[in-house]
Amino acid sequence: MPRHLLYLIVFIEGFCSLGAEVIALRRLLPHVGSAIVVTAPTIGLFLLALALGYAAGARVATRYAEVVARNFQMAALLAGLGLARVTVDGLFAAVQPSWAASLLLIGGVLCPLAWLLGQTVPVLTNLLQHTRTGEASGYALYWSTLGSFLGSVSLSLLVMQWLGVSAAVLVCALLLALGSLLLQPPGKPWPLLMSAKVLAIGLASSLAHLYPAHQVIDTAYADYRIEPLNRPGDINMRAFLINNSLASLIDDSQPPQYARYIQHLRQIILNELGLSAKDILVLGAGGFTLSHQEPSNRYTYVDIDPQIRAIAEQRFLKQPIQGSLIEDDARRFVRHTSRRFDAVVVDVFSSHSSIPSHLITREFWQDTRRTLNPQGVLLINLILDGRLETPYARNLLATIESVYGRCAVEVLHKSKPLSNVIVSCYHSSKAGPVTPYTDEQNRADLDRASAD
Repeated sequence: MPRHLLYLIVFIEGFCSLGAEVIALRRLLPHVGSAIVVTAPTIGLFLLALALGYAAGARVATRYAEVVARNFQMAALLAGLGLARVTVDGLFAAVQPSWAASLLLIGGVLCPLAWLLGQTVPVLTNLLQHTRTGEASGYALYWSTLGSFLGSVSLSLLVMQWLGVSAAVLVCALLLALGSLLLQPPGKPWPLLMSAKVLAIGLASSLAHLYPAHQVIDTAYADYRIEPLNRPGDINMRAFLINNSLASLIDDSQPPQYARYIQHLRQIILNELGLSAKDILVLGAGGFTLSHQEPSNRYTYVDIDPQIRAIAEQRFLKQPIQGSLIEDDARRFVRHTSRRFDAVVVDVFSSHSSIPSHLITREFWQDTRRTLNPQGVLLINLILDGRLETPYARNLLATIESVYGRCAVEVLHKSKPLSNVIVSCYHSSKAGPVTPYTDEQNRADLDRASAD
């Protein structure tokens, strides 16, 4: 085999193996979130399968090009079919709990794909004749790792951003099918037909989402879907779903009806706080309904997905948003901005009830405090258990109050297992020590007098 062709095959292997891992992590996001307990096992199992593939490739002693061509064909099928959105969504719809479906996706698609592609370098280095072992393996690993680098960067920052996740699946399936074709010996039609068949299947499965009947819009950050709802008294009610979770509601009545937590936040901002001609920062755009038909204040939204505005305006609101959008990570924005706001609304979720872990730490809440004016207020929408009894609910609220002191906590759906919880904190309040009142030492009267 010509050396340049071997290096091209190894490059494709690296590109597609790490590309498949990036795609798998993105496919898991709408269903199980992006917490470290999801990403770390996924990466670990992927690396384990890759290591086992290296060992399996080291044992191959004959038919080197044929073995790699077969592996590429099988990997193309796994990528094109197994990582297609219809497959992943169907798996999570059929298998519960979600962690079991996640393990099936990782163990049934990602790990076999990594095992197959992991055999490529040890197998093909046997074809580098008249070359020192160290030189052969070194250059092969160089091209494989270079492919991994370019695959992870280009698929996540270019293909997914501009064309969507399914386009990234298609790129991997096409490259693997191409690699299989390049490895076929001349004059044998059956391998060529098999590669063409694999290519057609991968192409069909990867492009299935493009038909107009499919209303899911995927970007590098989330899956978006707008669904109609039939509720008594509402006019053309529609739901804006992000990563399979309800983010916003709106209908065409006047005034429009919104999700209950949005109506509650608007009540606090406009009626209870009486804010008018003020600057309001909203971390997490959702469906932009907080400022919808609300011209009395100046709203600035921060969201990491640059495409969310166009999706919301064209398909959900059906009109331009009220306010401006800054495309940035919420944590990075509040840490570096020099602007100050009269109110900050935190409404950030990666999936249902799942807040990105870097947006719930004490350091994050300290950064949000920096962005408030001296009389400013922080409003937080959380999804917690209705009784606030879980360790997550207790610890999250305690983390917020360790920065802001005592905050108001309102549970909107007390009878439900999960509820919107609105937390209101003031810049002027401070965290401090507390002393419980007891029969032996009761300072209630003194404390009340000092507060008057």
